Amino acid sequence: MFRRVSSLSTLISAAKPSLLNQVAYGLNFLEAFSTEVLKQAEARILSKARTPTINFVLGGPGVGKGTQCTRIAETYGFTHLSVGDLLRKEISSNSEDGDMILETIAKGKIVSSEVTVKLLKSVIESGETDKFLIDGFPRSEENRVAYEQIIGIEPEVVLFFDCNEEEMMNRVLHRNQGRIDDNIDTTKERLKVFEAYTLPVIRYYTEKGKLYKINAIGTEDEIFERVRPIFAK
Repeated sequence: MFRRVSSLSTLISAAKPSLLNQVAYGLNFLEAFSTEVLKQAEARILSKARTPTINFVLGGPGVGKGTQCTRIAETYGFTHLSVGDLLRKEISSNSEDGDMILETIAKGKIVSSEVTVKLLKSVIESGETDKFLIDGFPRSEENRVAYEQIIGIEPEVVLFFDCNEEEMMNRVLHRNQGRIDDNIDTTKERLKVFEAYTLPVIRYYTEKGKLYKINAIGTEDEIFERVRPIFAK
């Protein structure tokens, strides 16, 4: 090691001034470049230093989650992420998962947890805010576990909009949004899936003291007034 340092010193002392200038310039450039890289890395770290605030919103088809999420987001400054909208956007993007998602949604089934959580993770990481309202998730215990393993941010609040099946069915069939799953057969299947897969998630968050049950019968304003106290703390 000492020999190498000695040889390098000899080489530098014997070098022409122009060569020494080039070496000095190169060292200064590397130092400046390294400093800039460190600054950029530090900026990225600082931007992710604050853990995002996550809130889940659950409820059966047609219960009015989307409508209320829009109002909550506008009133309290959340970014509203609709899992259904994210999945439909993925279908229209003609990605390799698009066909699978389309087929699954058309049958009223739950899309693969891995696909759903990856979409959420991508949006959260690229989001300009750090407050998120995730509408329609987690829809199953598998969703919940995948979220905890991949994203791992504990939700602050879990809203559950509660409504009877007859009212939900009536709302779905009369909302005229042109969705492929807004028909009698698919809606019946979605209600069965909700009862079988989402109710265990609701029980889980109830036991953790995170769940707020909202009566979803009434006008849009009446329902929002029941939600307001939860976020106005």
